[in-house]
Amino acid sequence: MNRAVSTVAELPAAPRQDLWDWVIVCSIFLGIAALAYVSLRTQLFDHWVELAQQGQWTALLLRPTILWVAMGTLLLVFRTSLWLKYRPFPPATSADAPTLTVVIPAYNEGRMVEKSIDSVIRADYPRHRLQVIVIDDGSRDDTWAYIERAGRRHPGLTTVRFDENRGKRAALAEGFRRAQGEIVVTIDSDSVIERGTLLAIVGPFRNPRIGAVAGKVAVYNRFAGLLPRMLHVRFTLSFDFLRSAQSTYGTVYCCPGALAAYRAAVVRRVLVPWENQRFLGVPCTFGEDRALTNCILAEGYDTVYQKSAVVQTVVPETYGKLCKMYLRWDRSYVREEMRFAKIVWKRPLLARVIALFDTTITNCRFPIAYTALGLFVVYCIQDPLTLLRMLIGIGAVSTFYMLYFLKSERSWEFVYGVAYSYFSFFTLLWIFPYAVLTVRARSWLTR
Repeated sequence: MNRAVSTVAELPAAPRQDLWDWVIVCSIFLGIAALAYVSLRTQLFDHWVELAQQGQWTALLLRPTILWVAMGTLLLVFRTSLWLKYRPFPPATSADAPTLTVVIPAYNEGRMVEKSIDSVIRADYPRHRLQVIVIDDGSRDDTWAYIERAGRRHPGLTTVRFDENRGKRAALAEGFRRAQGEIVVTIDSDSVIERGTLLAIVGPFRNPRIGAVAGKVAVYNRFAGLLPRMLHVRFTLSFDFLRSAQSTYGTVYCCPGALAAYRAAVVRRVLVPWENQRFLGVPCTFGEDRALTNCILAEGYDTVYQKSAVVQTVVPETYGKLCKMYLRWDRSYVREEMRFAKIVWKRPLLARVIALFDTTITNCRFPIAYTALGLFVVYCIQDPLTLLRMLIGIGAVSTFYMLYFLKSERSWEFVYGVAYSYFSFFTLLWIFPYAVLTVRARSWLTR
């Protein structure tokens, strides 16, 4: 278990917030109990159990599905308990802030890269301890012009321009080699940070066991359309729920490229193998953030989440770009999950047990879910009302998950989270199987 988390002081909340949190937390545990009861006591479920007991062909599908539902419910209870335990780390102060290097890789980003640079320069951090490096990865648009303009306005900015596109990993590696700070922060060029983010994200490094810190990623273009609104809710759940839970045992699986911080001495040790990583004989050109997180974990360091370090990033506004983003993520997920299966045995005992429990049940959802989907189609043909029941079930489960969102953010935006569940079910289920089949692909699929 990561000792750093236990040293964090718990900040008292205002009475109204305490009441809100109490109501939400009680609703969550009541919801878990209700969902477990309904899922195990519906007429359809009883019919499946009867078929399984009779030894029909569905038994091969239903028995693991029943087991996965039970284990998934247990995992949800466990994650919720860890989530409630999580507290942000105290931020650094101007007096004890370590020397820091911020690396911003850019490719065909246009004006957005200047906004990213400006947000870093204007952040609350001692100027004499801050180094900012911007790498233009062979952009073919006006990105370099905006970098140069930012350099004229901010003396001391280090700028690098590649003659040709080498990929984000190569751009980051160049920044790591030039970094002079004790801590290195990476920020995507389509992202802007809040003023307190830099002091917040270096705070956890007071603990020498911590090698990397994941920041909180929010949506910059949140109000640009339906997709960004839905992704805002999804990102909130991904960070404030999942990464919060992972942080309590020092094993955040992915420190995101949009905002992450690393102990520079550790990065230098893993830089060459990370930069030259290959998978099934092919150089790895995407998923550099999770790959580097795995390298840090393999060195025996903890990776944690800092909720108070916030970055706003641009997300896809069209279905096509969204699919490309998920394809990159899922291909990286497949590759790095295979690596983590070896790395996890190097983790401390308690963290190892929790991580094995978490990843085993999580990864079982793929074969079971897609097999159950085929069974669902069969039942829909036999009884069209099955589709209606499924739609009601999706709505009920997604509404329950919005309780986690409402604890982080009191907003009617939760309805977009419910909408995302239906959107994902009908339009995104094909992505993971395709990602598995094309896992060796090298295209970044960004532009």
